[in-house]
Amino acid sequence: MRAASRTLLLFVVLAGCAVPRAMGGPSPASGAHNAKAVLASAIDSMVNAPEFRSANWGILIVDPLASDTLYAHNATKLFIPASNQKLVTTSVMLEQLGPDFRYRTIIGKRGSVSADGVLSGDLTVIGRGDPTTSNHMKGDAMAPLRDIADSLRQHGIRRIIGRVVAVGNAFPGPVVGAGWPWNSLDGASFAGVDELLFNEGLSVLHVQSGARVGDLAVVETRPARTYPTIHVLAVTVPRDSAVAARGPGSGRGGGRGAFSRPRVSAYHDTLTSTVVVRGQIALGDSTNITLAQHDPDAAYVAALSEALRDRGITVDDQSAVGADGGIAQQSGDSADSLFTVTSVPLSEILPMILKPSQNQIAEALLRTIGLERTGVGTADSARQVVARQFTEWEIPSDGYVVRDGSGLSREDLISPETIVSILDVMRRSKNFDLFYRSLPIAGVDGTIRTRMQNTPAQGNLHAKTGTLGMVRSLSGYVRTADGRLLEFSILCNNWMTPQASVDRVADAIGVALAELRLK
Repeated sequence: MRAASRTLLLFVVLAGCAVPRAMGGPSPASGAHNAKAVLASAIDSMVNAPEFRSANWGILIVDPLASDTLYAHNATKLFIPASNQKLVTTSVMLEQLGPDFRYRTIIGKRGSVSADGVLSGDLTVIGRGDPTTSNHMKGDAMAPLRDIADSLRQHGIRRIIGRVVAVGNAFPGPVVGAGWPWNSLDGASFAGVDELLFNEGLSVLHVQSGARVGDLAVVETRPARTYPTIHVLAVTVPRDSAVAARGPGSGRGGGRGAFSRPRVSAYHDTLTSTVVVRGQIALGDSTNITLAQHDPDAAYVAALSEALRDRGITVDDQSAVGADGGIAQQSGDSADSLFTVTSVPLSEILPMILKPSQNQIAEALLRTIGLERTGVGTADSARQVVARQFTEWEIPSDGYVVRDGSGLSREDLISPETIVSILDVMRRSKNFDLFYRSLPIAGVDGTIRTRMQNTPAQGNLHAKTGTLGMVRSLSGYVRTADGRLLEFSILCNNWMTPQASVDRVADAIGVALAELRLK
């Protein structure tokens, strides 16, 4: 890598040197040609380094205004993109439905409301995939549900004799994406989505020790206090106790995962439809475990029922809100609409996907594309829309395979050429400014906020990252030192070296492009 860095430094020096024509130097065209040659040599030296002899690199860098390819390496080959797949989902969603698109959730009722505010029947919720009821989007995922409760009070409802029930089936089929690993489905990254989605499919378990050694741990659920149902097996141990059991929800530190010395973990018990918390926790300590919800509809209904009670509306029948769901999808034909809740526009949702690389919102968007354009909210129907859109954009059909919306599936495939084609279509779109601003910015925000700092790429390079096991990607836009907007895609699969080495190559290329002079 040191040798590669020296080669890249030589490229930067040579590419930055302008030779005045009055002194008999080369023409601008030959200067640009020389810069391209040095760039190609520098990148070749990095991707062909011995440490990457088993890795697969795919790179394409173009100057779209000049219709010039600055560098290409395996540009038509297919790679697993990881979260670069979100460029597919968001570009098609934006072009198909527009930046002003809003999700709609219908609140209705079955039965009549008496003069004293008693609904003799069920409160119904018809969702169409709104992913914005979350801490991430609202600061408090319960806040929009309390707003619904306030609206119900304005409609005179004070008590519901029946249930709170999800109706309709806008997103039929599995809640998880195609090809997602079964042994990761409790993890925060792999939460599924449905037509009703609460807190992006995630629940947080706050685990703290009991009052005395030997006591069971105390577990609180957030954002909703009543979902999921918890079965506690974790035990309080002395502070100097040895490390204990681990499980699907465990990990180091106090963030997503479990405990620093003793450890606790959490998993879904499919037989009892509860979440089991097990392991050991030191006296006086606490930690948080973030866990995927396996039934997004049930989680939403449970949280809404809790919000109703918080606002003084009694729900008599609690069978709808148990951990087992108890809310088999029903037809909404017999429900009377009370009001419709609309989300913020897509223009506000897009940055919340691309900058932090949020998986569940991207999955909701893919199913929304299918729902809005074919009437069926599935990934299969969305793939048809994507294929039609790509054909219209003149993107070859052998340059991509779409399996999910987020890039979590290792069955997704794409070529650097296809990604650059998407970037170029968006560059020419009326929606480009929104798309460009929604991407992470090097050294500033999103998933590349700590990368390329204190270089000409900082605040300049806008690009989407991607990360899975042995998958790393970086694709987007960067302006050269002489103001030309370049489009690039850097994909790497199947390396046997530290991931940081892959990132150093991608970052070095990004910085070199920002320092490049082509005019």
